[in-house]
Amino acid sequence: MPYIAVTALSHTGLVREHNEDSLVIGPWTLCGTATESPQTLVFPLGRPLLVAVADGLGGQPAGEVASELVVRELSLLGPSLDGGEAVRNALDVCNRAVYAAAEGRPDLTSMGTTVAGALVLDESLLVFNVGDSKVFRAAPDGLRQLSVDDSPPPAPGHRTTSAVTQVLGGSRGQSAVTAHVADVPLAAGDRFLVCSDGLTDPVPDETIDALLRVHDDGKAAFELWKAAIEAGGPDNITLALVRIGE
Repeated sequence: MPYIAVTALSHTGLVREHNEDSLVIGPWTLCGTATESPQTLVFPLGRPLLVAVADGLGGQPAGEVASELVVRELSLLGPSLDGGEAVRNALDVCNRAVYAAAEGRPDLTSMGTTVAGALVLDESLLVFNVGDSKVFRAAPDGLRQLSVDDSPPPAPGHRTTSAVTQVLGGSRGQSAVTAHVADVPLAAGDRFLVCSDGLTDPVPDETIDALLRVHDDGKAAFELWKAAIEAGGPDNITLALVRIGE
């Protein structure tokens, strides 16, 4: 029977005092905490399965509150999602929920979060994101980013930038978002990586590609985390590996 194996890991890193990342895999959420080791969950292929990472906006208050709110909302909405328009509507709901939670709460004013993820359907996968968290496809011909970064070009001589041009929430006055959503055909053996920039900022795509060529599931997740830690672990590290089995 075809199945979906999702292996996840979330870690504070070596610099941040706490984890502002959150994660959702179907009905399961992990918010503001760290896993001791990669965890693998297996689901039947055929029912909608939503996998997403939310990265609380740094430099502004309560990023962990915003990211948790979004993944919990997505865990409730996920089973009813059936296409691109439904995903866009769900992200609009999440955006409004972040603003609503901050209303009248000075300690939460301007809180925000990125989100990136995949909705696995029976024959296709919908990739979505708002912000600079990422989704990749790990294929025999190389790693390919499927998400679209909401960020300006890096400064000359720099590989990455911490600036983002849109997030869920993130401002005093409510602002709409334009989510990036793409439909990808699905086949047995396909693998996808959903992650926060705590992985991709310190670890180049070539290194991620090389690790995913030789490792899978729990070992792959561990080696990706290890690479980010060995690169200094400057930010929270959260990732989910999605594999279509048969």
